Amino acid sequence: MKASFLAPVALALVLGGCARTGEIDASGGITAVRSACPIVGVAAGTGDVTLFKTPGATDERSIDLVANMTNVRGNCADSGTDIVTSVTFDVEARRTDTTTARDVVLPYYIAIVRGGTNVVAKRISRVNIHFDAGQARGQVAGEASATVARSAATLPDDVREKLTRRRKAGDEDAAVDPLTNPEVRQAVASASFEALVGFQLTDAQLKYNATR
Repeated sequence: MKASFLAPVALALVLGGCARTGEIDASGGITAVRSACPIVGVAAGTGDVTLFKTPGATDERSIDLVANMTNVRGNCADSGTDIVTSVTFDVEARRTDTTTARDVVLPYYIAIVRGGTNVVAKRISRVNIHFDAGQARGQVAGEASATVARSAATLPDDVREKLTRRRKAGDEDAAVDPLTNPEVRQAVASASFEALVGFQLTDAQLKYNATR
């Protein structure tokens, strides 16, 4: 099942041609390149979910089903006017009672996080895992996507210049990281985004994951 949303949020973008991060150019300078694409991953504490047979129980004997989110991958298309990030993953589940056939629906989300802490967009969807009678393990593929306007993905020109300006050995600021400048650091943080997926957990499930 597919989840997608449009979010007019900014992503970091530094124009650097075909240079790679830390590459020494022909003049002896060092280039710095950042991608317009958000970092893709699983949000901490939400990559697995445990269901129990009895509400409120948390002991091992009461476990009904355990599911994990694996093989999380991102694909970013940033050549057009929009930057589209597609995230795919697998959900692998194991149940304890295999007596009958069963379908289990699990909610999951994709969130765009700005500056490492601020969730600026979130979309919830669901995957259905089917178990045949006698089958203990099940697997299903999931996906989500986010679209960002390229116009919102560009750092200010002055910040981009400070990050990409060629620096040579012997220059006064050759060994100075531009990110030590508070204004540059803040601008980069504001333009840095992550596309994170995970299971949509209840408070009790989050607590279980954090304390088990």
